[in-house]
Amino acid sequence: MKKILLSFAFATVMAGGAMAQVAPKAPATAPQEQAVTGPVMTFAETEYNFGDITQGDVVEHVFKFTNTGTQPLVIERVTASCGCTTPAWTKEPVMPGKSGSITAKYNSAGRVGTQKKAITVVSNSADGAKYVYIVANVKEKGAAGTSSAKAE
Repeated sequence: MKKILLSFAFATVMAGGAMAQVAPKAPATAPQEQAVTGPVMTFAETEYNFGDITQGDVVEHVFKFTNTGTQPLVIERVTASCGCTTPAWTKEPVMPGKSGSITAKYNSAGRVGTQKKAITVVSNSADGAKYVYIVANVKEKGAAGTSSAKAE
C-alpha cells in the first residue's frame, strides 16, 4: 500500500512538472519583434581614453552620434559627473539618418591618477538616457618621466 501511495505521489509531482514546461504564448515575444519607432541615438563610440596627460592639461573629445530612429531627436540636457568636465552638444533637432555631436572638455587641474568621467545625455530617444565616458591617466606636474611639452 505504501508503494502504491508513493508511486501515485511521484507520478503527480512529475505530471505537475511536465505541465510547467509549456512554451510561453506568442504575445510574450511580440515586443521583441516590433520595430522601435521614434528617435534613437546611436554613438560611434561610448568611451574615449586620452591616455597619459599632465596635471593641468585641458583636453577635449567629440563623440559623434546618428539618429537611427524614425523621428527627430532632441537633446534635452547633457550633464557631466563633475565640474572638471564641460559638455557642449548639438542644440537643434537631429533628423532621422542625420548626425550630431557631444563635445566633452576635461580640465585635469587638481587631479592625479586614473580618471573616468561620465557624461549623461538626456533626450527624447526611444531607448532613454545614454552615457559616454572619458578616461585619462593624469600624471603629476613635474613628476619624473612627464613633460609639459607636447611631442611634435
